[in-house]
Amino acid sequence: MNKVRLSVTGRVQGVGFRYATHQLAKRLDIRGTVKNEDDGSVTIEAQSENKLKLQTFISAIRKSPAPFGRVDYLDVKLANFSDFDDFNMLN
Repeated sequence: MNKVRLSVTGRVQGVGFRYATHQLAKRLDIRGTVKNEDDGSVTIEAQSENKLKLQTFISAIRKSPAPFGRVDYLDVKLANFSDFDDFNMLN
């Protein structure tokens, strides 16, 4: 299982970023979570058996899946968390 934790900063809250990320994850069969942080950033935990799909997901996040969003910085780290069954928006 390929797992990453993404920290996204820019115009990523109040522009439909979590919803667009959720829709993108569903299309690519990515499992995990997306949530707003108090500092204005967004954290995404994502996993997939398919490394190419996960790379496609990360590339789309880098460009912002939300039309009015803007990603200024994307930090991608390999992660180790419990497996997810679905992709969910938190908070």
